[in-house]
Amino acid sequence: MTELFIEGGRALLGNEIVETGLRIAGREIAAVGADDSHGATGINASRLLVLPGIVDLHGDAFERQMMPRPGVDFPIDVALVDSDRQAVSNGITTVYHATTWSWEPGLRSADNARKLLEAIEQMRPQLAADTRFHLRHETYNLDAESEIIDWLGQGRVDLFAFNDHMDSTVASLAKPQKRSRMVERTGLSNEAFDRLVESVVCRGHDVPASIARLAQAACAADVRMLSHDDESPAMRQTFRARGVAIAEFPVNEETARDAAEAGDFIVFGAPNVVRGGSHTGWTRASDMIAKGLCSVLASDYYYPAPLLAAFRLAADGVVPLAAAWQLISSAPARAAGLADRGTLAAGQRADIILIDDTVPLRPRVVAVIAAGRLVHLTEANRLVRSSAIPRKAVAAA
Repeated sequence: MTELFIEGGRALLGNEIVETGLRIAGREIAAVGADDSHGATGINASRLLVLPGIVDLHGDAFERQMMPRPGVDFPIDVALVDSDRQAVSNGITTVYHATTWSWEPGLRSADNARKLLEAIEQMRPQLAADTRFHLRHETYNLDAESEIIDWLGQGRVDLFAFNDHMDSTVASLAKPQKRSRMVERTGLSNEAFDRLVESVVCRGHDVPASIARLAQAACAADVRMLSHDDESPAMRQTFRARGVAIAEFPVNEETARDAAEAGDFIVFGAPNVVRGGSHTGWTRASDMIAKGLCSVLASDYYYPAPLLAAFRLAADGVVPLAAAWQLISSAPARAAGLADRGTLAAGQRADIILIDDTVPLRPRVVAVIAAGRLVHLTEANRLVRSSAIPRKAVAAA
């Protein structure tokens, strides 16, 4: 068992930022407020924030590593290693790769979903972040149902989301730019894509029963479920009745309010906060946070976004940094059923990041510890053997 000390930093403990030290033993935080001993390796965190690692429930930026341009593919193992480096360098220590299994061929095909799952399972030991599989099931992908039920029963799926993009797909057929992106992603001709969409739409009457069977299987396997882009309170209520307790990107305030009143977790995209609004023109996440209608922020399509969003929320006075950080650490951990992370406390998994917050809107990740391992460090001079840094136990404003 290795020991590591973090000394002299401003640590987020509950709702307070306190100048104190942390002692790590093996994969866990052994003590908070501990003095160093025996000359073990330490990190001088002077002038740095010490925060729980980010838990990212929904990130699909790895798709850009797999297909950086339409029709240009790179090996999945290369893409996962590169994505891991990006996630960790932005403070993400638990990452759920949101893998879409659609009725489409190409990037979101059955073959790619299978390969991704197998690659994640095989590569987990060598990846720095705790890497998990978030299966985004397109509900019109009826042929995948039995295989997904098998995956759920075998414990291979860590989060399971219901997605229905059929209406937007049909609407996009008449929009040349959107149509072009969809067709290029599949590798089909325009005519073949049209025929495929028509054949899938014709099976719409079978979708509700398939959703019910899949939700039942996920509940039996104790897999947390999300519904994506809920359009109305009625839609949220239908999914809630199936045991789907996470509302992912509700498209309007009315739906988000229904979810909040029922105690559901509500996920919005961190890029929405960073950019000042949704790229689709839907709900502004910062407004939802101010109204208490958002409990989790996810990277969505951009790994730097959760870190930047938390500091922007604090700088804009929407919520204090402690509350903003809960949106990307303790709350997503609870939503996913991960009781061992998201806070800095003895016995918790040692997922810790050290941040230079000198420039409020541009936080800089100096060090990342994942499951007790130092996996990212930009300032080697902060490594020490035995520190003489005076430690305090006072609130830091």
